[in-house]
Amino acid sequence: MKTAMEEINWNLIRDEMHQNGYAILPNMLTDKDCEDLKADYYKADSFRKTVVMERYRFGLGEYKYFDYPLPKRIQQIRTTLYPHLAPIANAWFKALKMDRQFPLEHAQLLKQCKENDQRKATVLILKYGKGGFNTLHQDLYGDIYFPMQVVLFLNEPDKDYTGGEFVLTEQIPRAQSKAIVLKPKKGDMLVFTTNFRPKKGTKGYYRVQMKHGVSEIRTGERHTLGIIFHDALS
Repeated sequence: MKTAMEEINWNLIRDEMHQNGYAILPNMLTDKDCEDLKADYYKADSFRKTVVMERYRFGLGEYKYFDYPLPKRIQQIRTTLYPHLAPIANAWFKALKMDRQFPLEHAQLLKQCKENDQRKATVLILKYGKGGFNTLHQDLYGDIYFPMQVVLFLNEPDKDYTGGEFVLTEQIPRAQSKAIVLKPKKGDMLVFTTNFRPKKGTKGYYRVQMKHGVSEIRTGERHTLGIIFHDALS
């Protein structure tokens, strides 16, 4: 991951995030990285909570929230990515005339979360089998939130599973929603908006609401690692 991170063209990622609200970064994890992360799913002492999605009408599948301290490789990904994304987030809030700027170090964001009683880790691994899906949603967890998050794909589509596309919806004011369907490969990383992005109109920038989910798995199993930069309410 460290080598792959060094090769990222962050100017290109910035432009893609501004234009689309998401960007795919290919080959961020090796096959071994993916297999090791999937194996982590079965280490019960790594997690603080397991959620069976159908109980809450979130979809059909299961996910587990890691507990602090996070595994070393996951902590490294989270803290290394954040400083590259914070300037993009700050540009978004400035464009929308929102009175908030994010610190450039992740530890300072977590400090703000702690001061708001948001102390629970939000990094999670999601697992879906045949028929599994995830309803459209936003991952906010409290008043302190970071407007971008990351998903790392741990299985190969059309080999390990079929279906299971990543879905984004974009709600433009006074218009119908637009669906965006993505199919990243094993080891790819998707950076996307947590809840909105700015869009330039004739009278300046306006706010476009976005949600994300997963389409139905037709065959096989699908695992992903979700990295959310803010913590959840205690």
